[in-house]
Amino acid sequence: MEKYTEQGIRLSSTCPTFLNSNSTSHTWPFSAVAELIDNAADPGVFAKQIWIDIHVEADHLCMTFTDNGCGMTPNKLHKMLSFGFTDKGGGRKGEQAIGVYGNGFKSGSMRLGRDALIFTKNGGCQSVGMLSQTYLEKIKAQCVIVPIVPFNQQTNILSSFLSKHFMTEDSEVSLAAILEHSIISTQEQIQAHFDSIPSNKGTKILIWNLRRAKDGNPEIDFGTDPTDFRLPEININELKTSLKNRELPNPEQNMHYSLKDYLSILYLRPRIHIILRGKEIPAKLVSQQLTQVEYDVYKPHFTKDKVKLTFGINEKNRENYGIMMYHKNRLIKAYEKVGCQLKTSGQRAGIGVIGIIECDFLKPAHNKQDFEYTKEYRLTLGALGMKLNDYWKEVTERKSRHGEFEAVNKERGNALCKKNAQQSCSGPTWLQCEECLKWRSVPAGHYDVIPENWNCSQNPNPRYRSCSSQEEANNTEDLLTSSYSKNYYKRENYRHKKKKTPKFMHLELKRLNQCFVDLAKSSNENTEPEPLTQQSHQYSQLRQKAWIKTQRRAQRLP
Repeated sequence: MEKYTEQGIRLSSTCPTFLNSNSTSHTWPFSAVAELIDNAADPGVFAKQIWIDIHVEADHLCMTFTDNGCGMTPNKLHKMLSFGFTDKGGGRKGEQAIGVYGNGFKSGSMRLGRDALIFTKNGGCQSVGMLSQTYLEKIKAQCVIVPIVPFNQQTNILSSFLSKHFMTEDSEVSLAAILEHSIISTQEQIQAHFDSIPSNKGTKILIWNLRRAKDGNPEIDFGTDPTDFRLPEININELKTSLKNRELPNPEQNMHYSLKDYLSILYLRPRIHIILRGKEIPAKLVSQQLTQVEYDVYKPHFTKDKVKLTFGINEKNRENYGIMMYHKNRLIKAYEKVGCQLKTSGQRAGIGVIGIIECDFLKPAHNKQDFEYTKEYRLTLGALGMKLNDYWKEVTERKSRHGEFEAVNKERGNALCKKNAQQSCSGPTWLQCEECLKWRSVPAGHYDVIPENWNCSQNPNPRYRSCSSQEEANNTEDLLTSSYSKNYYKRENYRHKKKKTPKFMHLELKRLNQCFVDLAKSSNENTEPEPLTQQSHQYSQLRQKAWIKTQRRAQRLP
């Protein structure tokens, strides 16, 4: 079992039980699905679409993930099935890879099921690999073993897979292990899965022995909605008890229970089309789904860069509110309550307010569902709370000034929603090209109904009518100043000064009294009183009037 280096030192081994232990970092099954999507969406893979579906193979219910990326060589496939290796490159304009730990596939796939097959082709070579807990237990392996078999993609004849160019030392043994211990029993079935990849390059992941609940049913509900993956009712009840916000009245349209809803907000600016069970999830910018959008700026003292904040109102579902915290375009924390939204008693505040920030200066946790609880993270939450409070006070004051408080009757509430919708549509509409995946702006109202399949050739702006043109810059992305004047601060300062007026009046009265005392002392020092002149008489009258006026003003002020 032991292997040694050239220096004669033992190499570390990985116990097969670690595959299950490692998968427990994902307490939520949808986070495991997101890990597999990240691998296809990362720059350097260049996948434009990923298909997620269920499939029955040899009487086993399987989950399949198929992308049309660049595929992998046998060496890269071996690294993907190992721990800690990652060599993802950059993409357009220095886009950074989401994955940083080299562990996403292992933790994600083993969280969804006990066994997985990977079919990949890169245009010249096609390979199949297996990561299986069932196989390792059956052969009583002492360390993790990953059978990998390369094939010649050019000839498309499986009998020639043992050619010298693609032959490896363990090809025959690995193929025998895959055919004996997986749900694939023939080479024709292997080729059929290669052919199911819709392009000359790409990867397909087949996961079986899916995790089941205590009642024996699959952990994920595939039957309730034929276009979605959902959590069963028993898991919904369990999740409600573990969430801080227990007031989630509509689980049918909540990302915690619907994979379709979760994937719709998974990326800040989507760069890949996700097709779930044959139906594409519409690619939308999160900020476009908000009304009364305003921008603010956060300047952390521990970094030199300024960070843009986006605030808006979620009119469609006000019960989903909080901060959407992204890292390198990927959602890490959703609906994080900060500031006035944390208030649990009295009048609720901040309801319906969504904040969006890309926290590239923070470090995500291992499962990409939280950030490391560092000092920088706590400072960021505190700053976000103050920024959200400013926005909420400004919106509340604005509604108060214009008489836009929502009425109890539905008619006035619907009128307000329509008015907010018109305000939200005043800016351009952003659409994503089906071919190049670049985002283009279209004037508001150009389309009565936005077409499902849109590409750059349909752009009304001739400058960006070709996929070869650079991606259009979003003016708000470069906006590093607040988009609103925060008039609430001015009114607060005015009220604050007004409350302090009696104190200043008191000091003025004290100074005036001292003048009177000094005048009395000077008059008492004269042994012979001076005759009252007309000038001193006028001064006495003015002094008395000023005294009375000052006292009356002080009494009128609160």
